[in-house]
Amino acid sequence: MTRQRAHTPSELRSWLGLLVILGPVLLVSMDGSILFLAMPRISQALSPTADQALWILDVYGFAVGSLLIAFGSLGDRYGRLKLLMAGATVFGIGSAGAAFAPSPELLVAWRALMGVAGATLLPSALAVLSELFPDPRRRARAIGIFAAAFAAGFAVGPIAGGALLGQFWWGSVFLVNLPVIALFLLFAPVLLREVRAGGTGRVDLLSVAASAGGLLLTIYGVKHLAADGFSTLPVVTGLLGLAVLTFFVLRQRRLEHPLIDFSLFRDRTFTVAIVTGLLPLAAWSAAAYLSGVYLQSVLGLSVLHAALLALPGAAVLTLTCIVTPAFVDRIGKRTALVVCHFTVAGGLLLLLPVTVDGGIGWYVASTVIAGVGYGISFSVVADTAVGAVPAERAGSAGAIAETGNEIGNALGIAVLGSLAALVFRLQGPDLAPTLDETLQLPDLVPAALQEAKGAFVTGLHAAVAVAAALHAALGAAALRLLPGATAEEPEHEETAEVASAQLAGRA
Repeated sequence: MTRQRAHTPSELRSWLGLLVILGPVLLVSMDGSILFLAMPRISQALSPTADQALWILDVYGFAVGSLLIAFGSLGDRYGRLKLLMAGATVFGIGSAGAAFAPSPELLVAWRALMGVAGATLLPSALAVLSELFPDPRRRARAIGIFAAAFAAGFAVGPIAGGALLGQFWWGSVFLVNLPVIALFLLFAPVLLREVRAGGTGRVDLLSVAASAGGLLLTIYGVKHLAADGFSTLPVVTGLLGLAVLTFFVLRQRRLEHPLIDFSLFRDRTFTVAIVTGLLPLAAWSAAAYLSGVYLQSVLGLSVLHAALLALPGAAVLTLTCIVTPAFVDRIGKRTALVVCHFTVAGGLLLLLPVTVDGGIGWYVASTVIAGVGYGISFSVVADTAVGAVPAERAGSAGAIAETGNEIGNALGIAVLGSLAALVFRLQGPDLAPTLDETLQLPDLVPAALQEAKGAFVTGLHAAVAVAAALHAALGAAALRLLPGATAEEPEHEETAEVASAQLAGRA
């Protein structure tokens, strides 16, 4: 691999450049979660249907996850900084459009545009770090800060959204992006340099279309089955999506330069690591969204009160991200992955005692316990995935890990959120497809109100029970499948440095 560098950057420029890069990174991760507490307010303003509400939440994550690897390849060919600047500009335009969207359909469209732009920011920002930090040790430290900032963005997104909505209208959760984007566009050309890589091959546009289209068609079918019941259209759409995804997988095996190198999944440690990146984010996003609706629409708390209740869990998650690397050196990655899944499962199960009449204490305890597992996942997944493969394939491993995180964030709301919507549809008063729509009905009698709230809580219980069961099963699988000696052995320092260099240069 070759890179174009004007000169070796000074230490001050390197750290200032990292600070500039962290702005878009925080925005991309925050915008994956900032709407969790804002949805009741958006529902009141725009009155989206059940499936529109889910699309508003997760079309962003699907767009980011579907295009991460493709935009990584484009950046290699045409320049990472150019793509980073263009992506930041489009992200700002999408944020402004979303803030003033007059209808659910337009809000979904603007969120999709933000997701497309977000897919350009993550891999390009990570690659530009390689130009800022040519020394492997400092580069590894910078990548650790990069990962911690990304995890912190997910954690503080709902809190930031709740704080904004305590003072302003719902569009403020999007307008907050604009000052950060403006500062980035102002300082990035001064502090950052262009980065290109050779030998990346042509971008297979058919693979890009198949991966994005297959995901969207499949999730469309799942959403409509949950929201509207069994019918021909969602079944056919879902099956068509699965067929397109199958075609995508088969095509990758024949390409010289595939978007996703599926041969990496032959390594059990790599596979468990990728699933560990996907599943906890799926559980976290679904639990955060459903809990936000529970606190505001069932218990009647203000959005600011709900945001404050999320603080302990966010603090634990962020602290765990910081301290986990030190503990992993002692206990090993295998033990860390097992602890991750069982703590998430235990935390999710603490939501089962919540009722229509109360459950704040259970909610806080749930976020604190599960926050330990989420923090471990954010901290060790990319490093474990990269360490499980040869150094020359670290870039592909890192890109798959990032993609798994984003897809997991979107899948949680799509699948588990659809399960909760299905339970509400089956057990609710059958007056409206969602709880928030039911609450807005005129002349709603107390009995129907109580029935609607009870149905939503039952749907919440069903979603977290399924997520907890999946985590417990994966924790048991990791305990059995990962060889203790191999997983517990610390990586040689030189190998780790080479892997971090490859991840920064190729992701």
